[in-house]
Amino acid sequence: MPNSVNIVYMLQYNEVREKKIIIYDDEPCEVVDSHVARTQQRKPQNQVKLKSLISGKTISATFHVSDTADEADIEKKEVKFLYENKGEYWFCDIDDPKNRFQLSSAIIADSGKFLKSNENVSVMVWDNDGEEQIIKLALPIKMEFKVKEAPPAVRGDTSKSGNKVITLENGTTLNAPMFIQEGDTVRINTETGDYVERVS
Repeated sequence: MPNSVNIVYMLQYNEVREKKIIIYDDEPCEVVDSHVARTQQRKPQNQVKLKSLISGKTISATFHVSDTADEADIEKKEVKFLYENKGEYWFCDIDDPKNRFQLSSAIIADSGKFLKSNENVSVMVWDNDGEEQIIKLALPIKMEFKVKEAPPAVRGDTSKSGNKVITLENGTTLNAPMFIQEGDTVRINTETGDYVERVS
């Protein structure tokens, strides 16, 4: 039987835009910023900032009109987050709880603030020449959390423009309005880390 071949989609220079994941220097990199510059004398070029999803480093690159980029072969997969201990994040397969694995803090990045023990989370899996490699967590943009601690609102306290620091069920702290109380459920934007609203 012939070997199965992964179809790689080629992106034109001006298709290398934010949120795309491309292969650059043999690594999957997420485009975090892109700007197509046009000058009268020269052909347009796309100046991009890339973040390596393997090492976490930021790379500046320029794509010219004649350039193309390989879009990374990425799949999403559900796994279960188990626990974090001393910076080690442990997960397991949903279908096989005995198959436990650890993800590095470079892959977890800021997403660690929004992980809940024993809850499922999506990960991005890169097919690296037939070898699967988890390269990123893919959290929902908005998630709901129970408030574990919320100091009582103090009358006349305007020092923090009507905000106070609350603690979520997983230990993450953030600013929220004065009316938020312990036991409330709040919605959080996982991209910015900001409070969005109280869930009634």
